[in-house]
Amino acid sequence: MSQVRDDRLDPGLLRLIGVTLLGGIMGILDSTMVTVAADTFAEEFNASLSSISWATTGYLLALTVTIPITSWAVGRFGVRKLWLFGLVLFLVGSLASALAWNVESLVAFRVVQGVGAGVVDPLVLVILARAAGPSRAGRVMGMMGVVLSLGPVLGPVLGGVVLESMGWRWMFYINLPIGIVAVLLALRVIPAGPPVTRGSGPRLDIVGALLIAPGLAAILLALTEAGERARFAAPSVFIPLVLGGALLVGYVIHALRARRTEPMIDIRLFSSRSFAASVTVQGLVGLATFAVLFALPLYYQVLHGHGARAAGLLVAPLGLGSALAMPLAGRLSDRLGARDLVRGGAVVAALSSVGLTRIGADSGEVWSVLAAFAVGLGLGGVGAPTMGSLYRTLPPEKVPQGSSVVYNLNQLGGALGVACVALILAAAGKGAAAGDAAAIGGFQGAYWFVFAVTLVILAASPLLPGRPEPRPRRRPARRPPTAPPRRANNGLQVTKRNAGR
Repeated sequence: MSQVRDDRLDPGLLRLIGVTLLGGIMGILDSTMVTVAADTFAEEFNASLSSISWATTGYLLALTVTIPITSWAVGRFGVRKLWLFGLVLFLVGSLASALAWNVESLVAFRVVQGVGAGVVDPLVLVILARAAGPSRAGRVMGMMGVVLSLGPVLGPVLGGVVLESMGWRWMFYINLPIGIVAVLLALRVIPAGPPVTRGSGPRLDIVGALLIAPGLAAILLALTEAGERARFAAPSVFIPLVLGGALLVGYVIHALRARRTEPMIDIRLFSSRSFAASVTVQGLVGLATFAVLFALPLYYQVLHGHGARAAGLLVAPLGLGSALAMPLAGRLSDRLGARDLVRGGAVVAALSSVGLTRIGADSGEVWSVLAAFAVGLGLGGVGAPTMGSLYRTLPPEKVPQGSSVVYNLNQLGGALGVACVALILAAAGKGAAAGDAAAIGGFQGAYWFVFAVTLVILAASPLLPGRPEPRPRRRPARRPPTAPPRRANNGLQVTKRNAGR
């Protein structure tokens, strides 16, 4: 009897993936696209660069605060309604940002955008994880990883092109046609899910929200300030870092003692070795990726004299390598598991980062481009299998919480990577006598830092799940055989009347 497999990417799932990623790409691009317009904003609004920086910082803080609330709201309002609400709110923030008249209004409207992105971005993971199921998690997360990989790289490049050709307001107007199409398609494709009655669903953990949301935001603010100031000793870094740490410790204590309400993030999830290892590795991938993304453009600008657009284009191979590796690695992880694939990807990333440490002011761009491409291949080979293993082992009802943890750790990891590289470059600049020597030593130190991160990923790889257990295959249902009529020896049917004679 032929056996039927249910793990193919059918057309309905592919449509869902496309519509979901179309909605999610806007927030991913906007988180980095606006950074190239800082000088333009400062001139337009006659404001300082420190004031303008809040247009990006406010967006990231609003996103970070909203993500934990979104994990609760999924059970309260349903995925489809929440997805549409997030898209519409992001579009409203985009339109308002395009119409901003001073720096204060721009920052305020960017915060609205960040809240919309904080709803949409984690829901991308929730929608795709639920639709994929355990047997297709690696492949679907690999396809999603293409967008996650290219978004931070292409954001500044796209922002520079739009800024120079159409003006800064079109950096926000461009979201409107994309978002409207995403909303219309979502109405047709995003499943409605089970009906949610008024008053049903989990109660909001108000105490937990007041602890975890500002705690994460404070730590992100501290890391962002550390990256801008290239030091951790400044009060603007130290104070929010200590405050954020205290709030998160308070949340852990609260979540472990909570009885009447379900905590926004179940801390007991970390008692699972596979969950703890998966989210930690994913955070380290974000750390290494953003460390390279921060160091490479500066290398091209400082040592090779390239402009911002050329430097951005030369960094694009990093995202391209990751985008090529993720779908393949995700597909393989559905059969082979995450452990061996992550180990191989970490080795490739480690060796490639060592290659970056050998480049200098006289090195041709081709060598740094190839090394960055290989780093992207390695980190892509780590990211997709890790995400797949996370959603294969996570209970379905915990998927929103798991998505919140993954997204927040990726944000914090990226901010920490930028801060550490900025600190390394600043320390090298103070310690070297010649300008070029200082710069070369700083960049080499930054790439050795990336190498160290990949070694930590390699050390954590044995904690990840191995080959997934084979799923039972469905067999076509058999019709029960019908009993033949009783017959006498002469072949005639025996009736009750005949049987009694």
